[in-house]
Amino acid sequence: MTNQKAQKTILTLAAIGLIPIALGYGLVPEKTLTPLYDFSTESINLKHIMRAIMGLYFGQIVIWFIGASKEEFRRPAMYCLVVFMLGLAAGRVLSLVIDGIPHWLLVVYLVLELGFGLMGLRLIRKSD
Repeated sequence: MTNQKAQKTILTLAAIGLIPIALGYGLVPEKTLTPLYDFSTESINLKHIMRAIMGLYFGQIVIWFIGASKEEFRRPAMYCLVVFMLGLAAGRVLSLVIDGIPHWLLVVYLVLELGFGLMGLRLIRKSD
C-alpha cells in the first residue's frame, strides 16, 4: 500500500469511527452517557458542554474526510489527526495517573487514540 493510500485509509477510518462517538457524546447524552458511564447528564451546562464536544468531533471528522478526498488537504488533515488523537490520549493518560482506571470502553478509546496518533505520525514522517 502506498503512503498516500495509507493516509487516505487512516483518515477515513478515523472519521467513520468518530461519528458514533460524537453522536454518543452530544445527540442525546442522557440516553447514552448516563447508562454507559453512570453519571447524570441532567444539567443543562453539562449537556451544553457535551454538545460542544460533539461539534468539535464533527469538525475534525469533516477535516479528515476532506483530507482523504483531496490530496492538497491530506497533509494538514494528517497533522490534525495526530494532534487530536495524541492530545486526547495525553489527557487520558494524565487521568489514569491522577484518577485511576476508568470504564473499560474509555481504556479502549485510549488504545485507539494512541494507535491512530502514532500511525499518523509515522505516515507523516514517511512522506517527508
